[in-house]
Amino acid sequence: MTRHLILATVASILPAIASAQTVLQINSSLPEGSFAHVFLQEYEQRLEAAAPGEIDVQVFMSNTLGKEEDVLQGLSLGTHHASLSASAVSQINTRTAIFDLPYLFEDRAAVQTFADSPAGEMLADGFEGSGMVLAAMWDNGFRQITNAVRPIVVPADLEGLKIRTPTNKQRVEMFNTLGANATPLSFGEVYSALDQGTIDGQENPANVVDTAKLFEVQDYMSLSNHVYLPTFLVFGEPYLASLDEDLRETVMTVAKDMAPWTFEWGETTDTETIAALADKLEINEIDFAAFQAAAAPLYESPTFVDVIGADMIEATKTALGIE
Repeated sequence: MTRHLILATVASILPAIASAQTVLQINSSLPEGSFAHVFLQEYEQRLEAAAPGEIDVQVFMSNTLGKEEDVLQGLSLGTHHASLSASAVSQINTRTAIFDLPYLFEDRAAVQTFADSPAGEMLADGFEGSGMVLAAMWDNGFRQITNAVRPIVVPADLEGLKIRTPTNKQRVEMFNTLGANATPLSFGEVYSALDQGTIDGQENPANVVDTAKLFEVQDYMSLSNHVYLPTFLVFGEPYLASLDEDLRETVMTVAKDMAPWTFEWGETTDTETIAALADKLEINEIDFAAFQAAAAPLYESPTFVDVIGADMIEATKTALGIE
């Protein structure tokens, strides 16, 4: 066989090899450079290394594949593959609203204890019938309050402020209970709403405040740590069903095994990010006891208990050793 014939033969084979790769597209509402982007790039590297030549992971940030809610719906329809989402998931699996109970998780170690407990299994089971499957819970961070009006030290400081929340009822009720005028918006609308003064502030992990450049349109960040919300890596059942058994197991195992690394990364990055933001925003501590007392009625509120389920709340308290 001549050299030219060999090259031609190889060239004809390569497209076939490339086309044999399974494509995995993952959507996130957060921008490039965010913690979600870091995590998805890490997952891409780990998964492609674990299944060399078998899968091509493609990461899409800033809702490039569509609005987050539409992407999540598309998972069950088979029009989308996977999504790394946070608050929006509670509209599909109400048990995930357990993370909207304020001051429930003391630190990231408690979150990992929960994830590996019967309560974590109960949460994962809540996706049954939704057309999607939970692969893993990754870090996101404790949420902080920012605004352009004044420092928030006690709940009374929230009076009259329009604070953007995610579109779930639990976060809306939480901020209304604390005294704010909760204003639910999709994350993609937050920067422009802050810039135009339609809203006064918002609440998100420090990393989001940094990477989404919210500090450009905010003056104060109050370290409220009011809720911890992880990110949920969810796959559509139609997509998973299209994979052979070995690849499907690899996709899920790599995602779960990566979870501890995300929490370690988040812990370190939170500290560094808050320190760096001190040059861009006025940062203050809150009166923790005052906020905890103001939020206490939410543990009895039907908006939380009826949605999350009393059994889910009790299982979580048991997992965390809370009386």
